[in-house]
Amino acid sequence: PVTESGSLPTVDISNIETVSSLPRIVGTTFGASVKSVFSAQLEGGVGDVLALENENAQMDHVKEINEELLAGSAYLCSAGATTTFTVPAAIAKHFKVGDAVAQYDASATGHDRQSGSVVSAVNTSTGVVTVATGTTFADGDIAYIYSRGGMTSIDDIVMEDGAAVGNVTSRVRAYDLTINDRASGNWNAGASVSYNGGTGRDLTLAMLDTAIQKIRENGGEPKLILLGHDQYFNLERLLSSNQRYMGQEEYQVGVGSERTFPGTRTGLVLATYMGIPILPDADVPKSVATNDSVLGSNVYVLDTDYLEIAVAQPTQYVENRDYFAANALVVRGLLYTMAELRCKNIFVQAKIADLNA
Repeated sequence: PVTESGSLPTVDISNIETVSSLPRIVGTTFGASVKSVFSAQLEGGVGDVLALENENAQMDHVKEINEELLAGSAYLCSAGATTTFTVPAAIAKHFKVGDAVAQYDASATGHDRQSGSVVSAVNTSTGVVTVATGTTFADGDIAYIYSRGGMTSIDDIVMEDGAAVGNVTSRVRAYDLTINDRASGNWNAGASVSYNGGTGRDLTLAMLDTAIQKIRENGGEPKLILLGHDQYFNLERLLSSNQRYMGQEEYQVGVGSERTFPGTRTGLVLATYMGIPILPDADVPKSVATNDSVLGSNVYVLDTDYLEIAVAQPTQYVENRDYFAANALVVRGLLYTMAELRCKNIFVQAKIADLNA
């Protein structure tokens, strides 16, 4: 508004950044020798061994997609070397071969991106992650995602400028932006993220209420609470002790102004908090304390109207029986999916980290 004697303000033009969000391919292979296919159908055999392998490959395929969508983004290194860094073994799965990671050098108090050092190997038993030569990690440094080799994760998106991990900063990039990173000011804070300096704390209703409030203040409306099974039980105990109980609701899924019809009751119970559905998942990433101990899982409060899994190609099945190409008498199968997780508004998403299990 301008008063009668006031001057018209300078026209403010939006700053538009180009976002690169290409689809990613997730593939799963399996196979069986011609001899096993034949002998498995004889008396006492397992039957159709190729169908059995296919079924197990399908479960592996879905699990891999779920793990990529729920991969953590930034972790404190407990040890390092010229081409490796070490994180707790339970956390190593969040780094995938092909991911590019950047480093926060604690000794130099600065970020070393080098366009991202590509992960070439991950040992989920020891927690050792091997990267390209040129970035030397040390104890106390932060390794964080510069770009994904696979699908973008929810944790990549629900980040803020200079997010504090283990009491130092990370600059996780959700997409390949024309700006270099999420340094202070580049993304105008980003999502609402609650940390505690790498010190575990108990989940409280006040934390959850604040996350919901922040989303609403930014013009969104929470549609989903995503958490690990540990935080689900913690929340249930919190509500029980306060004589407040999770409700059972009909659920609608929406993207923009388009919505499904309300779900029909089919005997499945959907837990809610303040009318927001709660989804527990075993793959939700966990935080790590400054002493390298693994804390509880994070809690994500999401406005799914602005989140979508964009599918370029639904899961395809390809079978190959070319013995000459394989140079062996084997039947090989391949499952692949081409898709990517996209977010149209990062400001209406929230995360609560550094929680006790």
